Amino acid sequence: MVREILLKAANAAASVQSLDDSVISDILKATACELKNRTEEILAANREDLSRMSEDNPRYDRLLLSAARLDAIASDMENVAGLPSPLGRKLAEWTRPNGMQITKISVPFGVIGVIYEARPNVTADVFSLCLKSGNVCVLKGGSDADSSNRAIAGVIKSVLDRYGVDNAACTLLPATREATAELLSAVGLVDLIIPRGSGKLISYVRENAKVPVIETGAGICHTYFDAEGDVDKAAAIVNNAKTRRVSVCNALDCLIVHSSRLSDLPYLCKPLISSNVVVYADAPAMEALKGFYPESLLREATEDSYGTEFLDYKMSIKTVDSFAQALAHIARYSSRHSECIVSENPQTIDLFWKKVDAACVYANVSTAFTDGAQFGFGAEIGISTQKLHARGPMALPELTTYKYLINGSGQTRP
Repeated sequence: MVREILLKAANAAASVQSLDDSVISDILKATACELKNRTEEILAANREDLSRMSEDNPRYDRLLLSAARLDAIASDMENVAGLPSPLGRKLAEWTRPNGMQITKISVPFGVIGVIYEARPNVTADVFSLCLKSGNVCVLKGGSDADSSNRAIAGVIKSVLDRYGVDNAACTLLPATREATAELLSAVGLVDLIIPRGSGKLISYVRENAKVPVIETGAGICHTYFDAEGDVDKAAAIVNNAKTRRVSVCNALDCLIVHSSRLSDLPYLCKPLISSNVVVYADAPAMEALKGFYPESLLREATEDSYGTEFLDYKMSIKTVDSFAQALAHIARYSSRHSECIVSENPQTIDLFWKKVDAACVYANVSTAFTDGAQFGFGAEIGISTQKLHARGPMALPELTTYKYLINGSGQTRP
């Protein structure tokens, strides 16, 4: 059955690629409007999913939808609709000595499969980006969000039907392991697979896929408070990166503090108290925080406190005696997602930018901005932590590949 579903998706690729960009934009705007109109229907489906998950589960916040979140999802879709088409871009052009003209242009992949966990927003985001880039999307969500995913996919399909477009352009697979296995093996039917979720999910896809994969890695994010950092900026950045939304991959996991600034640590961490953030502090940081940070929220850091993506109101602190030690700690524990320095020294910032190996490297800015919409991409299909084809927030340009067009006047090769 899954194979037949994938075949229908593959057959829809040609019709999607023939759509005019103005029609695609109209479809996306209409879908955004329909998502708003059917808010109660989608929220009812979401409540059904939430009823099966404990609120203590770190994925609960990712699964949770609200009217405001649906408005934001619809707004992102409208933003994508208004972006220029990424297709047919002339990437390069040159003429060979024999008069042969070569043009490199952007084209769709064809069929893109996305495997994701408790993130129903992904259903809408992936569809909008795939359609705008001329691709069919095959969605494989987790069972914990199946009702939400099916409600959103139902809205999308109804709009595609209204516009006379093959609704297999948005294909939602059954939420089963068998469907995952079929998708990973769909050579010839699916052109690319993008996993979004835990490190365990991403590793499974990488190790078992026969179809090409672009990894969207886990986010183990650090912020380094430099010897010359502004404490007010640091306090705001740390609080925002840690507490804005703890279940996302750009949330802060480890604060690195220069030992000369330990006296500022209580002020820096004070905003975290109102969110009941549990702090795993090393010995120097613990000493600096005692009497200033609630004892019930303080823990001694262990080796497991570092290199952990908490996805919760938890954060570790590491004290360093030098900039070089900060770089070494990041190099050891980073997932190459998002890293930040808070400093007023331009030379130190420049060195941080050069030395830190991550998809997004910030100076005096919260890592919470690692997001396709915040980068001006409309929405995102994931944050790539690899270095081939795509890196960082992936949006429309990353959902295209290219081909060469060769024009001549009868040239033959001697």
